[in-house]
Amino acid sequence: MVDDSSVVRKIARRILEGLEFQVTEAEDGSKALEICQRQLPDAVLLDWNMPVMDGFEFMGHMRRLPGGDQPKVVFCTTENNVAHIAQALSGGANEYIMKPFDKDIIADKFAEVGLIPVGQAMV
Repeated sequence: MVDDSSVVRKIARRILEGLEFQVTEAEDGSKALEICQRQLPDAVLLDWNMPVMDGFEFMGHMRRLPGGDQPKVVFCTTENNVAHIAQALSGGANEYIMKPFDKDIIADKFAEVGLIPVGQAMV
């Protein structure tokens, strides 16, 4: 979970742990990249607008790491115009959700990218 808002990270952590994910948090793309350089995650729930390194820049760096094409990236942001969504998806994101989000939205998107069984997304 990469977001500069501690509140958003706390909410996302509760949702993701409820879906039985182990969660590591980072408050910006630079810190997230350090974590990924040690061990790539299965998935990244990623904010766009952050200080130090934004989500799009982070994703580009992560995708260039050995094995960096494997983690599923779900952008989770307030950026809602078509150009941002297209840029995220063409830049390597697997899905895109808008803030605010809830458990059902995250579960559905994670099911769509194959991270959880589709039936579990309805829990």
